[in-house]
Amino acid sequence: MNYKSSLAVKKSIIYILMVFFVVVALVPIYLMLINATRTTEEINAGLSFLPGKSAVRNWDLLITCGSGIKLGTTGGFQGILSDPKYANQFVHIGEFILYFTKGKFQIWQGFWNSLVVALSSTALGIYFSSLTAYSLHVYNYKGRKFIWAFILFVMMLPASISFIGFYQFMSAIHLTDSFIPLTIPAIASAATVLFMRQYMASVLSLELIDAGRIDGAGEFMIFNRIILPILQPALATQAIFGFVGSWNNFVTPMILLQSDNKKTLPILVQLLRGDIYRTEFGAIYMGIAVSLIPIIIFYCFMSRYIISGLTMGSVKE
Repeated sequence: MNYKSSLAVKKSIIYILMVFFVVVALVPIYLMLINATRTTEEINAGLSFLPGKSAVRNWDLLITCGSGIKLGTTGGFQGILSDPKYANQFVHIGEFILYFTKGKFQIWQGFWNSLVVALSSTALGIYFSSLTAYSLHVYNYKGRKFIWAFILFVMMLPASISFIGFYQFMSAIHLTDSFIPLTIPAIASAATVLFMRQYMASVLSLELIDAGRIDGAGEFMIFNRIILPILQPALATQAIFGFVGSWNNFVTPMILLQSDNKKTLPILVQLLRGDIYRTEFGAIYMGIAVSLIPIIIFYCFMSRYIISGLTMGSVKE
């Protein structure tokens, strides 16, 4: 086999593997979208690659509560519906009675809460982490190596070991039912600091900083006006990772947030499983599908920078 034939075979194998991995990655997403259009009975019946006819019904379940009790199986429960005390707590959708507490399940409020938390934590995280990485890369001061070693050490610690202490600290300063513990700690992102420092080491020329100082620019002006534009590929890459991580964050908001009007979208979607009579899997899949929309929009907006950001390690002066 000559060189050209061998190269063609290798390319074909690579293309086949690429197609395989793309299919493996996309099939679960496709099945999730399909299940968002099917009923719980259809989902429990087995796998299907064809969409169902219950998308509107699942949407109605999602924006009310999503936990249903099938008519004819409720027994004495039917009598509760006529009790004025329970007015506005039940709604009929098709052949189901849905229970929901007015004001406690607000899908759009949860959507907005998640958006505020994700955007705030992402913006704070990439800016202050970049500022920290800039100081570690540019300035020479005592304790710099220790700080860098400490950041690497923090990265090796599992986040779960700090949950109890973090909750106790937030409780002591009365911030347990607030968005502040979900956004401000993003400033101390060890992984982002590591990524940004390595990126600066490969693309940032210290002569630019000296030139800015000669022209009379202050240190913060140099960072904001000169350094940040150079770091745009890395900033965009970390913004995508930070936004996705914050948007999908479930454990921390679940631990800290108690008020119904402050709960984020992942918590509200999880509440769809909370009924003792019935779990509406179609509504759950619909909630997951809705939660993907901001991630897709954000990724499409920032994706033009992601390739250059991820391949920064191959660029050397």
